[in-house]
Amino acid sequence: MKALFGTDGIRGEAGKFPLDHVTVRQIGFSLARYLKGSGEGHPVIVIGRDTRESGTWLERSVVDGAISAGAECHSAGVITTPGVAFLTGALNAAAGIVISASHNPYQDNGIKIFSATGRKIDDSLERLIEADIFDEPKPDPTVALKVTLAADASELQSHYLDFLLESIASGLSLTGLSIVVDCANGASYRLAPLLFERLGARVVAINAEPDGRNINLNSGSLHIEGLQDRVVSEGADVGVAFDGDADRSLFVDHEGRFVDGDAALWVLACDLQERRQLRDNTVVATVMSNIGLELALREKGIKLVRTDVGDKYVLDELLRLNASLGGEQSGHIILPALSLAGDGMITALCLLRALNNAGKSLADATRGFERYPQTLVNVRVKTKPALSSLPRVAAATAAVERNLGEKGRLLLRYSGTEPLARVMIEGQNQADIEGYAREIASAIQEEIGL
Repeated sequence: MKALFGTDGIRGEAGKFPLDHVTVRQIGFSLARYLKGSGEGHPVIVIGRDTRESGTWLERSVVDGAISAGAECHSAGVITTPGVAFLTGALNAAAGIVISASHNPYQDNGIKIFSATGRKIDDSLERLIEADIFDEPKPDPTVALKVTLAADASELQSHYLDFLLESIASGLSLTGLSIVVDCANGASYRLAPLLFERLGARVVAINAEPDGRNINLNSGSLHIEGLQDRVVSEGADVGVAFDGDADRSLFVDHEGRFVDGDAALWVLACDLQERRQLRDNTVVATVMSNIGLELALREKGIKLVRTDVGDKYVLDELLRLNASLGGEQSGHIILPALSLAGDGMITALCLLRALNNAGKSLADATRGFERYPQTLVNVRVKTKPALSSLPRVAAATAAVERNLGEKGRLLLRYSGTEPLARVMIEGQNQADIEGYAREIASAIQEEIGL
């Protein structure tokens, strides 16, 4: 059976399998049925969506299925993914459903499902729902709809905003600060500007006029250039860019320089360590985080633990280690003491608090982190044996690692979706690492290349 759920839920083109009306209705029905089977009675489900034009009918479809199985559904309307994760726990709901495809273009959409803990549902429940989809059990059309969709979206959105203001931002004043907020025409378009304004900042909101088709279009965290220009032209202190569902955020300092997730992790780690809240002096990141972060943290006595790419793996490791801070270069930051879901607005609030605590601008706070040059080469391959089992590749790899020493990093891996081997190298000199990458790519080409 083909897996439909990836590390970030189900995603695809809206209107086509598995995001067609019948399948989405089945997802809602199956979820509610299994929740009832676990003793939930009439399970309460919280539902939210981003601004894509397909979001409304997809929400209606999943609600139809869930209500048919006896669930009680509450719609938060257009709200961020972490907003739904919060509300699921705050309302003691059995599950939360988000209709969003995050940073993808508007034609796509997706379904993410959270448990009452604020974490995504476990793999076993995902597999049960997938089995129902492929076995095509039909929801009983004679089942009476015992409950209706509770749709007081504004009340639920206010509940989430109050949580951010009163719990996360408690004691934080942004008076006198000028912020440019790029909402990506997505789920944060109302909440993010309002959040910062209520904390006293002067806010310039850009890409905050969604029309159903402009989500992520030349905007937000995938297109940072517009925010850089606007921060400089406005003379703002900082810029923050969200993606379509605002589970991550990236930043721009007052000089217009880009501050990615690695740099944000550096600022947050320094702040937590200074306040003795960085447990075991450990930060969790993925294999894609720049070696410059690892070296900068090492200078502060902080250990960097790496995981596979994906916030799911970062969270798993954070919980295993009981660590305080983790995230991805993409801006998906998790602080488990505050939320088990990456939340772009929580990240922004914590970063701004860290700057306040240090009495520094974002530009000054990131100066201790030096990003090392990076190069990536893809090689088309006919098979995917363990790269370490290939003699020429192993020899080239060993030679490069000797040359890099502790001031560089080599990562070899296969693409999960294409016939490609990826050679990623970081080091102090761009010309050197490009030469090293060509050597390893050539060895791969000789042994398994197309």
